[in-house]
Amino acid sequence: MERGSELVGLTQDESGITALIRRPDASETDCRALYVAGCDGARSLVRTAIGTGFPGGTYRQVFYVADVEAEGPPINGELHVDLDEADFLAVFPLAGEHRARLVGTVRDERADRADTLRFEDVSTSAIRHLKVEVRKVNWFSTYHVHHRVTEHFREGRAFLLGDAAHIHSPAGGQGMNTGIGDAINLAWKLASVLGGRAPAALLDSYERERIGFARRLVATTDRLFSFATAEGRIADIMRTRVTPFLFPKLVSFDRVREFLFRTVSQIAIQYRDSPLSAGVAGQVHGGDRLPWVQLEGRDNFDPLAAMTWQVHVYGTPRADLTQSCADRRLPLHVFPWSTAAEHGGLARDALYLLRPDSYVALADACADPGAIERYCAERGIRV
Repeated sequence: MERGSELVGLTQDESGITALIRRPDASETDCRALYVAGCDGARSLVRTAIGTGFPGGTYRQVFYVADVEAEGPPINGELHVDLDEADFLAVFPLAGEHRARLVGTVRDERADRADTLRFEDVSTSAIRHLKVEVRKVNWFSTYHVHHRVTEHFREGRAFLLGDAAHIHSPAGGQGMNTGIGDAINLAWKLASVLGGRAPAALLDSYERERIGFARRLVATTDRLFSFATAEGRIADIMRTRVTPFLFPKLVSFDRVREFLFRTVSQIAIQYRDSPLSAGVAGQVHGGDRLPWVQLEGRDNFDPLAAMTWQVHVYGTPRADLTQSCADRRLPLHVFPWSTAAEHGGLARDALYLLRPDSYVALADACADPGAIERYCAERGIRV
């Protein structure tokens, strides 16, 4: 689409979708395609054009972002967060010496004039509390934060991804990862359908797999943000006294640290209820993300760079499975059985059919090549 053009409307029929585009000179033209992916942000024109709702709300607080040159203990290449009684402040490291990004909130009547705020206008309470000495402000901006999830991720031949589908507070730093996850999930499915390797019904799984996670994420970040910015004496005590006392004790436990890591990194996302998921072998179910296993000089994620359907076996593959994969030209990757594989929840000699996005589509403890054949036949997929 030409720079400066905008989407005016979308119409769909059985064979495709037509986008009405308005050029910078105000003239209009049609653009015909099989599908449209709306990756156009919180003010998505695609979402507006297909008429799906965007329920949720907007926080009164205004966020500010400032890229600064500063000194002080927090300017050490690590992330620091302050839950002050008056402010919320996060200090993110940037490349270069003495450089950092400050992300904080603006409350009270200042939040009503966000468009005219300068860095000098924001509260310095948390900045002083963290002993940050700002020497120079290279960039400053403010923005409102919303918590919304669209009613549908798909409407016919139009799809919504990223901020066009869900927006939330930056608590937990999940926004970009979630948008990338949407794109990866939809991309391989569109490629399969457009390449004639799967029926259009495969695209039905996109919303089913992604919308539930988006709703949980928005609800969780809403609770975290509300806790971090709540006002009142009890909220202040919980945030500035109770949490600093309890949190270090909780994260001293390995299980808690592992849970937090898996949650923030999003490697705990699973699609077990998806129509694309089948079987179980060991502790790994169809729909789970493939467990990572360290091997000598490499790991079992190396083959995933190909982003193709593939089979993994940890141990010794059956001869008929090896022949079946060869006949199908389906990559078969065999890894030696190890305690690392066992600890990852994998089963010895089982087969794991992986989707192009590294999720397990089929887990079969018997390593029966017929299981792959039945899986593909039931879904009309050619791997």
